[in-house]
Amino acid sequence: MLAIGLMSGTSRDGIDAALIETDGEGAVRPLAFHAMPYGEGFRLRLAEACQRAMAMDAPGFEPLIRSVEEELTELHVEAVADLLGRSGHVVGDVGVIGFHGHTVAHRPERRWTWQIGDGAALAGAFGIDVVADLRSADVEAGGQGAPLLPIYHRALAHELAKPVAVLNLGGVANITAIGPDGELVAFDTGMASGLIDNWMQTHGAAAYDAGGAVAAKGRVDEARLAEMLADPWFAAPPPKSIDREAFSIAAVRGLELEDGAATLTAFSAAAVARGVEHLGARPERIYVAGGGRHNATLMTMLAQRTGAEVRPVDELGWDGDALEAQGFAYMAVRSVKGLPISFPGTTGAPEPMTGGRLFRPA
Repeated sequence: MLAIGLMSGTSRDGIDAALIETDGEGAVRPLAFHAMPYGEGFRLRLAEACQRAMAMDAPGFEPLIRSVEEELTELHVEAVADLLGRSGHVVGDVGVIGFHGHTVAHRPERRWTWQIGDGAALAGAFGIDVVADLRSADVEAGGQGAPLLPIYHRALAHELAKPVAVLNLGGVANITAIGPDGELVAFDTGMASGLIDNWMQTHGAAAYDAGGAVAAKGRVDEARLAEMLADPWFAAPPPKSIDREAFSIAAVRGLELEDGAATLTAFSAAAVARGVEHLGARPERIYVAGGGRHNATLMTMLAQRTGAEVRPVDELGWDGDALEAQGFAYMAVRSVKGLPISFPGTTGAPEPMTGGRLFRPA
């Protein structure tokens, strides 16, 4: 069937919307992609909503978060309309929408995760079935609820030589290792672009470090880097996941702009290298998706610190910007079919689990 996938990631930069044709198993054909950036005002409100959610003991009503959720849903309606207009397809062609929403807090250690976004409203706006809340069932069963993309990575990588690894660099980084027999091991490795963006926004008057140009001029403060990597989370074996708010830029305060950017970029790369140590078979090549692959300094540091060949997934003919959105379209089809989207080796779930709540148009 034709399926739309929607992703508002931890980078908080906008909505990715993708249209694919898939059976939810081995057949995948990307058809269209559209990226819709958030305005600066909404990005700030969304960041505040995340901070308030992380301070709560459990998901519940909070006026700002509710307001942001309503605005977020309206923006997703706009993104779907734009995607359909650009694709040449109409509403009646689409069988399901995979609506990730936006993670405002991720607390698997407390058995909850919170993605805002009104699935019923999105279904009603287009008359299309919507699968949302894709992480909660896994977390409630004792899994990490993340990462969820590994099953899609495996579908795309079926013809690649194994073992192979796919690294996603959003606000947070996660890695998927696919073994010779297709077995999956996946987990979050730590921060990707999240802290770098925070540093640039608070110290560099820019939304992000374009191309890693600022970090390239700086010097890594190895002492501060070692302090950040001493956090026991990095030594913990997978499965594991992490919230973007788990680390802050406080560790590099007082550094010059370039040195702070360089140190935070090295933090992201070194965390991936620590993660690779947890893999049984060390990959010789790591394919990278997500916005972080455009950061040349980060890509260079990844190769240096992992000892692997680091290449963008685009070299495989995949769209590295669209991959997450495509993945949620793929998972929505699997959810409708009752197929699993998370596994013991990817989230630590007790067994392969399907997930998601189905919202049908009224």
